[in-house]
Amino acid sequence: MEIWTNPACSKCRSAVKLLDAEGAEYTVRRYLEDPPDADELRAVLERLGLEPWDITRTQEAEAGELGLRSWPREPAERDRWIAALAEHPRLIQRPIITADDGSAVVARSEEAVRDALSR
Repeated sequence: MEIWTNPACSKCRSAVKLLDAEGAEYTVRRYLEDPPDADELRAVLERLGLEPWDITRTQEAEAGELGLRSWPREPAERDRWIAALAEHPRLIQRPIITADDGSAVVARSEEAVRDALSR
């Protein structure tokens, strides 16, 4: 399993603490230092069963600068959203855990982390 994390994020730190407490084997990807490219984002979105706007942190300053809140949330705009996330990884919701069974979760709650652990 892999966790995309930002060490400055309390939700990320909580998820890592729970993974450690449960003795989980995982790798850490500091996605701000090692940002995913567009293809990786597409793969994770497929695993999550979500669209790029579902994992976009629209409250970030960068989102405001890009005007993301006004972007259409429709299939024709999907690549535009993915390109924005690849170029501005701070906009990616965190943490994201990719499980060994091919699934993934946005692990912002203890329940979501436990869900990933059960896979």
